[in-house]
Amino acid sequence: MDKIMTVYHGSRQIVENPTFGKGKKNNDFGFGFYCTQNEDLAKEWAVSSLHNGFANRYSLDTEHLTVLNLNSSDYTILNWIAVLVEHRLFAIKTPVANRAKRYLIDNFGINVNAYDIITGYRADDSYFDYAEAFLNNSITVEQLARAMQLGKLGEQIVVKSQFAFSKLRFEGAEVADKQTWYVLRKARDLQANNLYFEILEEESDGLYIQDIMRGGIRNNDPRIPGNIFE
Repeated sequence: MDKIMTVYHGSRQIVENPTFGKGKKNNDFGFGFYCTQNEDLAKEWAVSSLHNGFANRYSLDTEHLTVLNLNSSDYTILNWIAVLVEHRLFAIKTPVANRAKRYLIDNFGINVNAYDIITGYRADDSYFDYAEAFLNNSITVEQLARAMQLGKLGEQIVVKSQFAFSKLRFEGAEVADKQTWYVLRKARDLQANNLYFEILEEESDGLYIQDIMRGGIRNNDPRIPGNIFE
């Protein structure tokens, strides 16, 4: 990670002074300021079908900051899922899903609040649905790993600690027009869904979450797929 990074925050408004402690606790990694190094993705995340948005640009001095990179080879897709199920609100449709949530947190969870910066996938739109399907024992971990490669999945950088917030410097903002960026966002999502349905049509004899729990599978098991950014 570069010492000085340029990051973008997609929003319906200009945010000159990001404030520690604000935001939604049910975001992917809990409270934090969610950014990306990709300006185009920030513009997609900023708009809706009804509203334009802004790609706010910041410099972030990462020196002396502790960084958790969930996209490194030190972690697997189940570490990301475990962090996600601990913070996001999932539809728990079966008793298996309820046990699965606890199993993932206990065996693959990471205390993200111990770090200044988190880097990981963003579970927007279809990607959240794929994670929910895995939790509810509908797809295998191998199918999940393949699904997470669809539709040009975005990587996000989350500023977590008060110290990290003090290292952010606002550099400006650019308008994101909904007629351009919402269309691109939906097209990427549609592409991912179409490819996902193709994956579901294929026969899979891989590991479902129920198999993982029954087998007592842990984080170092070679059957767990590696990271999609490797």
